[in-house]
Amino acid sequence: MLLVENLDVHYGDAQALDGVTLEIPERAIVAIVGANGAGKTSLIRAIAGINRPTRGRILYRGDNIAGLPSYKVCNLGIGQVAEGRQVFPSLTIAENLAMGAMIPRARANRDRNLDRVYAMFPRLAERRAQAAGTLSGGEQQMVAIGRCLMGEPELIMFDEPSLGLAPAIVQQVLATVRDLNREGITCVLVEQNVAVSLKLASHAYVLENGRVTLSGSGEEMLGDDRVRQAYLGI
Repeated sequence: MLLVENLDVHYGDAQALDGVTLEIPERAIVAIVGANGAGKTSLIRAIAGINRPTRGRILYRGDNIAGLPSYKVCNLGIGQVAEGRQVFPSLTIAENLAMGAMIPRARANRDRNLDRVYAMFPRLAERRAQAAGTLSGGEQQMVAIGRCLMGEPELIMFDEPSLGLAPAIVQQVLATVRDLNREGITCVLVEQNVAVSLKLASHAYVLENGRVTLSGSGEEMLGDDRVRQAYLGI
């Protein structure tokens, strides 16, 4: 579904990604694992069209989208749930969700998609007139996921979806990722809870200093001694 080939990303003179190559199969859950500063967010932002690569290709369904502006990438069916949730705090839940339906591909089905989001997250339906900035972290993550779904994505990239959330809420968020995948949505998961993300993932890549150093199935990565020592504390 998506192929990244020899991707470089720079921030001025600093290189964040160095020749990254990886594949995202359709309907898979792919985990991207690595320490802080390894390049995980830079990779997601490059795919999303927020960061412009300095070298390489990003092929989505065979077309090179590297360097496209983010609104065009979004309209192709690639969505992102950003780290830190990034809700519009002064807007209501309903208004935040409406922002996700602004792209052309989603406008015609806005009401249907809104019903879908409210069915998935009943708490948002109950509080639809409440300002998003007054919500708990877990509720804001629901808004962020719901807003992404309003754009009718075929592929969703989740950047640290459990960051700062209570353990019980983390389980709910990761269960949502699994359920969306079962509905047919391809998921890319960057998650600080490495053990849980690898258990969910059919494929996994390890990024270190902007390079892919390991790859395999989630099960293989869970059993790899290097992964267990570096990220699982075993």
